[in-house]
Parts: sequence; C-alpha cells; structure tokens
Amino acid sequence: MTIYFYGTRQKPYGCFSNFSRHGFELDELWWATSEHFFQAQKFVTTDSSWYDKIREAKTPKEAAKMGRNRSHPLRDDWEKVKDEIMQRGVLQKFEARWRR
Repeated sequence: MTIYFYGTRQKPYGCFSNFSRHGFELDELWWATSEHFFQAQKFVTTDSSWYDKIREAKTPKEAAKMGRNRSHPLRDDWEKVKDEIMQRGVLQKFEARWRR
C-alpha cells in the first residue's frame, strides 16, 4: 500500500511531511521542522550566518526556499551526506513525539 503524505493537512499521514510542525531538539538546537534541519545542514560548515537564518525561518516553505539559494556555498560533502542528514532529522522528529 502506498502512503501519500505530501500535504501537512492530509489526514492521517500529513505528519510524515517534512513541512509538518513537529519540532525537535538535535545537536543542542531547536528545529521547528525536519525541513528546517535538512536545509540548514547544507551550510553548517560554509556559512554559519545563513545556517542560523534557515533554522529561524518562520515557515518550512521559507526554509526550503533559502536552502535552494545558491548564492551561499554548499558544504563540500553535501551529496555524500544528505541522505544520512535527512534520516537523522526525520528519526529525531518521530523519536521526540514517541517519548512524550
């Protein structure tokens, strides 16, 4: 069975979206969504100011747009680590909910 979860309001699986408002703490920082976490990681070693701005973006849509901005340099290893980073963020999002 295929589970579709592209919209955060799509019941019952919207919570699986990276845009769903299920915040979590990871690396001693608060992340509003897994999208914020994923997009910011692109710049963690190259542009700490941009990294912080993405983390503090008002919406996950804004964080995603900022993460696609190529006027800021991506970390050199992004293609190698991006899947692992997504896994870390999504796992933490669900573990934070499970522990409550």
